[in-house]
Amino acid sequence: MRKAGVMTVQRKTIYDILTAAQDHPTAADIIEKLKASGHHFAYATVYNTLKYLTEEGLIHELKLEGDACRYDARMEDHQHIVCTSCGKVDEVFVETPSEWLHSIARQTGYDIQEEQYLFKGVCAACNNTKKSAH
Repeated sequence: MRKAGVMTVQRKTIYDILTAAQDHPTAADIIEKLKASGHHFAYATVYNTLKYLTEEGLIHELKLEGDACRYDARMEDHQHIVCTSCGKVDEVFVETPSEWLHSIARQTGYDIQEEQYLFKGVCAACNNTKKSAH
């Protein structure tokens, strides 16, 4: 049986930053937010804390292609969409059609336990900028 970890001051501080974040921050973003709020944690502390919080199931680590890992404290089922212009990451709360999952399971023989999709497009702000430039 695995011993439950301790929520140290450093872990709690980083977890609080993540729960307040709307932007799916990278480790570097978290380090900047810590500095801005007067905290000076070692890089190793931040990375080890992110690993700990992920392993404990308190946050999700998002591996979006070609990008540094981002972190998300929203644990309910959802997907992500990335702006191909500015890199902004948003959350998508649209349920996966069950027919699609059944079809994938039939075709592959897998018992699907988790879904993770990455959608890409151009966000409204970038679309508006392009439209106003013409």
